[in-house]
Amino acid sequence: MSNQRNFILAAVLSLAVVFLWQAFIINPRLERERLAAEQQQAAQDALKRQAGEAGAPTAGAGSEGTVPSAGGGAIPSAPAAPAAPAATTTQAQPDVGRVAFKSGKLNGSINLRGGRIDDLNLALYRETVDPTSPEITLLRPVGEEGAYFAEFGFSPNAQAGELPGRGTVWRQVGSNELSPGSPVTLESKNEQGLTFTRTVTLDEDYMFSITDKVTNESGAAVSIAPYGRIARLGRPQTEGIFVLHEGLIGSVGEEGLDEIDYGDIEDDKLISRKRAESGWLGITDKYWATALVPGTPFVSRYTHTAGAIPIYQTDFLGDAINVAAGGEASVTNRLFAGAKKVEIIDAYEAEGIPFFSNLIDWGWFYFITKPLFSLMNLVFNFIGNFGVAILIVTVLIKIAFFPLANKSYASMANMKKVQPEMMAIKERYADDRQGQQKAMMELYKEKKINPAAGCWPVLIQIPVFFALYKVIYVTIEMRHAPFFGWIQDLSAPDPTSIFNLFGLLPYDVPLLLMIGVWPLLMGITMFVQMQMNPAPPDPTQQMIFKWMPVVFTFMLATFPAGLVIYWAWNNFLSILQQGAIMKRQGAKIELWDNLKGMFGKKKAET
Repeated sequence: MSNQRNFILAAVLSLAVVFLWQAFIINPRLERERLAAEQQQAAQDALKRQAGEAGAPTAGAGSEGTVPSAGGGAIPSAPAAPAAPAATTTQAQPDVGRVAFKSGKLNGSINLRGGRIDDLNLALYRETVDPTSPEITLLRPVGEEGAYFAEFGFSPNAQAGELPGRGTVWRQVGSNELSPGSPVTLESKNEQGLTFTRTVTLDEDYMFSITDKVTNESGAAVSIAPYGRIARLGRPQTEGIFVLHEGLIGSVGEEGLDEIDYGDIEDDKLISRKRAESGWLGITDKYWATALVPGTPFVSRYTHTAGAIPIYQTDFLGDAINVAAGGEASVTNRLFAGAKKVEIIDAYEAEGIPFFSNLIDWGWFYFITKPLFSLMNLVFNFIGNFGVAILIVTVLIKIAFFPLANKSYASMANMKKVQPEMMAIKERYADDRQGQQKAMMELYKEKKINPAAGCWPVLIQIPVFFALYKVIYVTIEMRHAPFFGWIQDLSAPDPTSIFNLFGLLPYDVPLLLMIGVWPLLMGITMFVQMQMNPAPPDPTQQMIFKWMPVVFTFMLATFPAGLVIYWAWNNFLSILQQGAIMKRQGAKIELWDNLKGMFGKKKAET
């Protein structure tokens, strides 16, 4: 029993370390990042005042990022060319017109200057649970706070003349709006006799396809290399928690998954990868992402440019396309810009984008996390409530592991039954540790007891707990998903608190004291489950086990409500299961004696 208690104590303390890390490391870091964002905004305002421009934020170092260059021998088939200089403007260039796009999931516009997709809202997602709150804005043009855009063009080439890039002014052919099934066509010509025709299509979800056709009437063959880039001006506020990656991301050829935090790219400035035949790269937030999907072999790159407003960029430079005199050639690249909804991401991977499902941060234990989500989503499709789905999946997990848990609890019950004999052996061999261990092993063999069997329920619960935590925390399906009553967002903490009588008293309480109904239920069920076993003989262990439910109640109060609901419900089912097995085995349930002992001791002390 001592070994079991020590193991359980070690496992629970390991969880406590995680929760304490969240409370004392991650949460303060988030506060520091919030203050840093406020300071950055103040710096931007100061720059605007100095420039005498009250309406437009200035761009970091006067730049919108660099265009990938074919120079340096990165693409052997492309002629060498100097790197494109950074833009020198400190504000957005005058608008030359836009092409609107709209679908059931997206709305926004394409800037005819540069052909940039820099204005994009997510029609199905709101900033808060209030359905009248603003739509989520993912992409913004330069000149607005948090500018964020995608751009496609061709690397500069003196032989071919001016090529489409950041400053190109495109002309729309026709006047239709971009929508699924209704593409738009843009056109640009240069002085060398090259005509560029860009066809942009949008599917029913979040994927743009950009086909650039080059018609060569220059009288000589040309070779030009396409590029694509995603640039973000200003460091966004992130969750800053170890279970979630936010920042630059990509899966490029055999290099595997790239996950580069904003801080890492700030230190490295430039991270280049080798030439790859296929892959994708972009920038990811918790629930949203942008990703470039090159249509030709390419070289990928992740960069950071320091300045008053820092610039974070992912880009690729594709293999050069050769266009004969009087001929034409084309290249198609794609852009994902939208919500990281699992079924949509998986569908794109099935359609040929390798490892695109890694855009969702399933973590190292994806073999547990993703199947668990699939099971929850399947139940949700029948029930229509993710909170109820969590309860049902918890029951299904209990049923799946019932034989093992049944054996474990039975072994624990048998251990309780032979505890008098174990105490007698310890007294008999008080000075002979080797003899004591031998006698114990003979007792275990005679009674057919496995002293380690009681550890299995804890071992099972820990990975499932972390997998469920990951699912609730990172999947957009859980965002703003309601349960019942006051729980309108399973991905957010329980909004109630016992310290203002769950909202009856007219004042707000500090975050530390936001102990809602579900955290209280979790703490009570955890306390009851621990009191079903005999009190440990060691006073230190007694104190830890007595106060642990209280500590966990405070720590889990800041965790997503869906996770707390799972834990409370799992504790309740474990109490029923353990009690039934102990009763069937004839083992004494110590709950009432422990409670009487606790309150009796307090009464005696008074």
